[in-house]
Amino acid sequence: MALTAAVPARAADDAARSGDDIVVTATKRDETLREVPVSVAVTSAETIARAHIVDLIDLQSVVPSLKVQQFNAVGQTNFLIRGFGNGNGNDGIESSVGVFVDGVYRTRTSAAIDDLPEVERIEVLRGPQSTLFGKNVSAGAISIVTRRPDFGWGGKAELSVGNYGLMQGKASLNAPLGRTAAIRLSGAVDERDGYIRGVTTGQDINDRHRVSVRGDLLWQPTADFALRVIGDYNRIAELCCGVTSVRNGPATQVIGAPAPSGLGKPISDASDIFARTSASNSDPTNRLIGRGVSAQADYTLGFAKLTAITAYRDQINQSRQDVDFTGADIVTNAAANHIKTFTQELRLASNGTGRLRWLIGGFYQDEHVDTGRDIRFGRDARAFADALSGGAVGQLETLQSLVNPAIMPGRTYFQPGQGISDRYTLAQRAFSLFADADFKLTGRLKIGGGISYMNDRKAARSFVTLQDPFSALDLGNVRELALLPLAILNPAAPAGATIPVSLFSPLTALQFFYANAPGHAPVNFPNARESGVLRGDQVTYSARLAYDLGPVNTYVTYATGWKAGAINLSSDSRPPDQAGIGRTAAPENVTLYEAGVKAAFRGGYANLAVFKQTIKGFQSNIFKGFGYALVNAGQESVKGFEFDAAYAPVKMLSLAGSVTYLDANYDSFTGAACVRYDPVRCPIDPSTGLTPLFRDLTGQRPAGIAEWSASGSATLSHDLAPGIGGYLRAEYDYMSPTYQTESSPPDVATWGYHILNASLGVTLAAAKLEVMLWARNLTDDRAIVSTFPTVAQDGSYSGYVQQPRTYGATVRKAF
Repeated sequence: MALTAAVPARAADDAARSGDDIVVTATKRDETLREVPVSVAVTSAETIARAHIVDLIDLQSVVPSLKVQQFNAVGQTNFLIRGFGNGNGNDGIESSVGVFVDGVYRTRTSAAIDDLPEVERIEVLRGPQSTLFGKNVSAGAISIVTRRPDFGWGGKAELSVGNYGLMQGKASLNAPLGRTAAIRLSGAVDERDGYIRGVTTGQDINDRHRVSVRGDLLWQPTADFALRVIGDYNRIAELCCGVTSVRNGPATQVIGAPAPSGLGKPISDASDIFARTSASNSDPTNRLIGRGVSAQADYTLGFAKLTAITAYRDQINQSRQDVDFTGADIVTNAAANHIKTFTQELRLASNGTGRLRWLIGGFYQDEHVDTGRDIRFGRDARAFADALSGGAVGQLETLQSLVNPAIMPGRTYFQPGQGISDRYTLAQRAFSLFADADFKLTGRLKIGGGISYMNDRKAARSFVTLQDPFSALDLGNVRELALLPLAILNPAAPAGATIPVSLFSPLTALQFFYANAPGHAPVNFPNARESGVLRGDQVTYSARLAYDLGPVNTYVTYATGWKAGAINLSSDSRPPDQAGIGRTAAPENVTLYEAGVKAAFRGGYANLAVFKQTIKGFQSNIFKGFGYALVNAGQESVKGFEFDAAYAPVKMLSLAGSVTYLDANYDSFTGAACVRYDPVRCPIDPSTGLTPLFRDLTGQRPAGIAEWSASGSATLSHDLAPGIGGYLRAEYDYMSPTYQTESSPPDVATWGYHILNASLGVTLAAAKLEVMLWARNLTDDRAIVSTFPTVAQDGSYSGYVQQPRTYGATVRKAF
């Protein structure tokens, strides 16, 4: 087995190759990068190794149009291509970016972030891919291709050590099993201390404890038939993810203030957001177990090749977190899900000879999701409520106890263990039928297109129980409130003012669940008016024209995409008659116009794509504090360009770079979820103390879409002696200041970054040995990757800090 990095020094990375040398499977047929009429970025195994890319989160440093975000838990990972993507945090919503590992669709993003196995290449396809991939690729697709077993003995081992106690080991063994079968076995262990210090618990947070194993069996009894069976298992058990305060509002300041005016508990210092400390009174725990098996059979019929891919995956994801993120024991969230998925793909592709190339196929998915969470008040919740209400909670209990013996002063509201229990089940069946073809009109002119029929059915059930008696109160009908002094009901009221008794914003703000819902309680489904079933189908299609000018290939493409409707599986789910903050969301419909130029030349290539992409019904999924507001945007569009190139001007130097520009806009979005920080569009109703459900964001730039992003690399390689090579690689990753999320005010949620990565290595060809020193975020650039409204603390906002500088050494040995 060859070890790519252990050869004599040469022009490294893809820059030493032309677009005619790089083979991709973007259209499920082998084509060169220059030929394929799709905007696609390809990352080679050599780049992955030398850039020390260990998972898909690291991959974004070499693909600027791809953004990967990890939020409050290991499984809370979001992928965006050209600014589009969603699905994190809410199990009822699937990602707009599909992830495929060896042709197998990973239905939830948390199933796609385990450390990368022995990878041959990673392809990032930009724009809708619905006519070929069948499921949830309305924004794009990530295709990971691993190395197949071969019929020779070999293997490799890799060990990395670094700061924060990093100890990462990988090993693989390839062995022939007779003349017709071979097997590749691999495994990895990834251990690292955390880079965020828990000042209350004393533990390090954002550590890594990961184990993965994989077996890959190939049986090829004839030249016309091959069967590949893959089984994998991965386990993650980590303290993740640390949160810091980016703004401490009045409620958080009460927690930090000394008694008797406050609770006297630790809070994060919002004036030093990069101190990399966490004030939480308990550590965030995560446990994720994923396992699966897949079988791919390929049979050559002469005129075409028949491919069948069958897969089953099982994933368990559990987490527990102190979601008030302070040293006070106010509220915790324990969440878990269990996802079981069966997928089947069948396709028949022509053998590629002649003027016509075609492909037909079908895809089927059957998935069952069990998900839920328990949000519970802690021992400091009552003191927190009393402090925020100026004692009104206790006085209300005393007055109510006079007429209701079930109300016990000091022991009824905000007691430890009270809260809410969410339980949901979701059964989904989906299938698609697709066809695609290209026809050469002349030796240079080629036309093509595709069509797909997609059908999706979701059936969900909810089992939500509210165990917070204070949230269950209809404050407008609590007669005892009339006996409380007006100054307690509304401290901001002017003396002698005549204000309705229902103006009790300090108390309304403490109704964390269903304050704006009739009945102040969940409405479970299915019910007499809601079936819990969501159905949808759509025909998508594409058309393309390509003209080969010799060293330059040009193309124009028109494509549509579709993602099925979604069901909100969170506490903010509402029936339709409650002006829904989203029980369901309608499907997404995507339209793409794209023109591109692909040039291949000696020592390199250059690709340019110019596009306009529109999504009607974008599924906006905004975290509101305890749940998610799921609504459809009317229309969201982005226009821009992507340019990537690679070039080796001399034998020892390789250059590569990519630039993405995105001009995004909400063409129509009148139903955006309201937020407290926008009093102009979300004024407080003086009769209820509540804000409207919706605001109008039409004409505004959507959050989370960077205007400019870029990456570049330079690799200098040289033969130090016969059989001994050396290389030096530098890599730069840039994102312009970007408003990250509409749930937070722009002044705390606008961030960009400048990240420099570097590596220095020596290779010994005869020994098949490589030694590398590496660093990621070498200059320790500091940024916040996402923000959100702090739970139960109106006016406060929290965020996740960017990973700090990491560095280490890696030794790779092949045999």
